[in-house]
Amino acid sequence: MASASATSLCRFQPFQNQPTKTSGLVTKTSSSLQLVSNGWAKTGFSSLRSSRLQICCAAKPETVQKVVEIVRKQLALPPESEVTPDSKFASLGADSLDTVEIVMGLEEEFDISVEEESSQNISTVQEAADLIEKLVEKKAAA
Repeated sequence: MASASATSLCRFQPFQNQPTKTSGLVTKTSSSLQLVSNGWAKTGFSSLRSSRLQICCAAKPETVQKVVEIVRKQLALPPESEVTPDSKFASLGADSLDTVEIVMGLEEEFDISVEEESSQNISTVQEAADLIEKLVEKKAAA
């Protein structure tokens, strides 16, 4: 059964260019997404399994901000340079060694350990923040 915490920022997106037909939860009209409030209280998350939805949960804003600060520091970026959650490390000038140093900085800041396999899948600020949230939750649950 799916669950969501109050601190998670989640968005529900229908699969690209495919109309979604659910029992009043989410409908897609052309390029906009319309949320309808009925249904969740009555049917719960079980009805989501049959619908064609993608659930994307983003990291907390403060986690994203810390990642931005670490990336800025590791890459010695000037304050006026724009670093957003969608910023790719490579487009900010990071090479593979810089990326390793960013991951090491994240591990130190958040007191986590990122496995090498996971670190190779991080290419944006948002991906790093999402992984951190996952690892912090996993550590707290242990």
